[in-house]
Amino acid sequence: MKDTGTVAVCFVHAALQGLVEKGHDPAPVLRKAGIAPEVLASPRARVTPAAYGILLKIIAQVLDDELFGQDSRRMKVGTFALLCRSVVHAETLGKALDRMARFFGTVIDDVGATVSRGERTASLVLYPRTPGLPRHIFLYETLLIFMHGVACWLVRRRIPILRADFAYARPDHAAEYHVLYSARLRFDQPATAIHFDAGLLDLPCLQDEHTVKAFLRDNPENMLVKYKNVASDASRVRRLLRGLPPTEWPDFETVAAQLATSPPTLRRRLRLDGTSFRAIKDQLRRDMALALLAEPGRAVADVAADLGFAEPSAFHRAFRKWTGARPGEYQRRDRHRARP
Repeated sequence: MKDTGTVAVCFVHAALQGLVEKGHDPAPVLRKAGIAPEVLASPRARVTPAAYGILLKIIAQVLDDELFGQDSRRMKVGTFALLCRSVVHAETLGKALDRMARFFGTVIDDVGATVSRGERTASLVLYPRTPGLPRHIFLYETLLIFMHGVACWLVRRRIPILRADFAYARPDHAAEYHVLYSARLRFDQPATAIHFDAGLLDLPCLQDEHTVKAFLRDNPENMLVKYKNVASDASRVRRLLRGLPPTEWPDFETVAAQLATSPPTLRRRLRLDGTSFRAIKDQLRRDMALALLAEPGRAVADVAADLGFAEPSAFHRAFRKWTGARPGEYQRRDRHRARP
């Protein structure tokens, strides 16, 4: 099964924040994206990247703002496309990142961006231009995803983030950052920055005007899925389990042996990644459930059995905990969203 992952409901709340602050009712926007409003009441709920991507596109259209009302100035719809069409003409990744930083510095008021180069490490740094702004960390999160995603696309590979720093306190959803950015996170730092191998700045840009259209069509969903952190120990465990049906998942000791490490070492590394073996299994079942329920003709009882639940009732309870909705309700919403 393709590892599409899911998006935490906290990012749905964050995306809606600017919409609500501008006086818009979020309910119609949520319905168009296929996200039930009651999902927002469940802190542990998840949505698919497709639904979240649609949500972001709708909010951008409603506000005419591709930063979703997070900056003091609107980034009008079409600005991101102009950015992509500009950076594809850069010869190297380093030049593209410099151009990107200058571009965002022109169209954004609250946050500035710079690229610094060291002997071994390069850094993409975001900093506030005005004390007290931006009001929400979602602007930092969005800009880092946008800039890192475009950079990965330009060189046709994921750029591993060696460390990610954040100029704010650890948020409640910090565990999501391990997948979005890096296994190594630091909070309450002087600046928000992602650090990577300086040698990558010399990589040639491999995209052109002809490939921009497809990239823009598939975003922002593509950047949320394709350029995740896949080098962590947690990701290695996920890949191992994902290759097997849930009914055949091995125990922790067997997984450690297959990854050529000891159980205590793997347990410690997963803890550093902000997760556990049990949490990984739970998250995989959740993501598989969303994918399977979206398939036409899938019975809820069959999905429950495929995921290793002894009783459908146990699956119903787990799914409600994950998404805030019943499996049948999710199926109906997904089919409604899929209609032309």
